[in-house]
Amino acid sequence: MASGYTGERRAHLEALAELLPDQGLVSRMIGGDDPVLWVWHPRTGHQTIVFATPSSSGWLFLWSPGGQGRADDLRRTAGALRETLGSAQPG
Repeated sequence: MASGYTGERRAHLEALAELLPDQGLVSRMIGGDDPVLWVWHPRTGHQTIVFATPSSSGWLFLWSPGGQGRADDLRRTAGALRETLGSAQPG
């Protein structure tokens, strides 16, 4: 069963996904009723799953290892993902 936030979650993830090619990243929405964004860096082969979740200060994106970005600052979040996946193997 889909959560009440599914549509909003999907919209935030899609907005982030639109910016990722400019960062040299590739992504794909997965998860059906509980969407997440699979993101990878083609040059390094590093990848992560990005979750979107509501918080007391707005929507946040979370990814491993310990990455976090705000839905109201998509460019900074996309850049942080590039830094995470473009450097040494996460984790």
